[in-house]
Amino acid sequence: MKNILVTGGTGYIGSHILVELIEEGYEVVVYDNLSNSLHTVLNNVFLLTGKNIEFIKGDITDFEKLDTVFKNNKFDAVIHLAGLKSVSESVEQPLNYYKNNVFGSLQLFEVMALHNVKVIVFSSSATVYGEPKSLPLNEEMPMGIPTNPYGMSKLVIENILADLFYSDPSWSIIRLRYFNPVGAHPSGFLGENPVTPPNNLMPIIIQTALGKKNYLPVFGGDYPTDDGTAVRDYIHVVDLAKGHIAALRNCSELRGIQTINLGTGQGYSVKQIIETFEKENNVEVPYKIMARRQGDVAECYSQVNWAKKLLGWESKLGIKEMCKDSWNWAIQNKSDI
Repeated sequence: MKNILVTGGTGYIGSHILVELIEEGYEVVVYDNLSNSLHTVLNNVFLLTGKNIEFIKGDITDFEKLDTVFKNNKFDAVIHLAGLKSVSESVEQPLNYYKNNVFGSLQLFEVMALHNVKVIVFSSSATVYGEPKSLPLNEEMPMGIPTNPYGMSKLVIENILADLFYSDPSWSIIRLRYFNPVGAHPSGFLGENPVTPPNNLMPIIIQTALGKKNYLPVFGGDYPTDDGTAVRDYIHVVDLAKGHIAALRNCSELRGIQTINLGTGQGYSVKQIIETFEKENNVEVPYKIMARRQGDVAECYSQVNWAKKLLGWESKLGIKEMCKDSWNWAIQNKSDI
């Protein structure tokens, strides 16, 4: 299994996955609408790998365009990353999130079935667990109700994939539930630089440390956590990318459907991330406590036993590396941030 379609491949996570795929010898085609990423990221992937990647601009809601792409290529598998991903934005624009994430995924799955491409690694999210009833979050626990439309869209897609598999067991499906990706490629060539105003913590920390923002807004200082700020399971994006390679290998060997957390199993508060970033990079990150955001939960961190057991994968990089690699990328690219 060597020919892979990556939807959303020019994004933050996608670009890091491309590097890992190429280093493992896969042939890759990227399909992306560039709504929150830049085509130029592929130049940096080339600098790291020496490999030009075929790029096709298109939207996953466009059935005919997808159908043409599959007619013109012989794919063995799909890594499906494309979709909108902001919790706060999804609360404001729920219909847009369901259209892009759910309807777009349906179009993709229909085209895959039409062309008999039945191997997929799906980018899901820990938000599908909803308000945690207990921690750490594990894959066997009953699903709660996601607290925002983004999480609900991911859960709907997970359920669609389950129904698809039960209707046709020849599919091989892995649903990867991401926790909170941060960090950058250690070379400084790839990092998180969204085209639209960032909603994730690390890009705003970076903009604040660079002096491009006066302060970092910390949403919620009264959560029932040790320091009052929200706790998340942050995972280095390079570890996350390697998790997809492990999942792809597993898909090629087994038929079935699996759901696997990709995290570190360790929760850190927003204040802990800020303090680590300041200490490791010798910079200041002024912040202000703001009201909680609708749709956010107090704590969220993973149990990662299944990833190790089923995929032979576990995270290797901690929050020090996440903070140092993020800053290394930022100072090399500060004119573009």
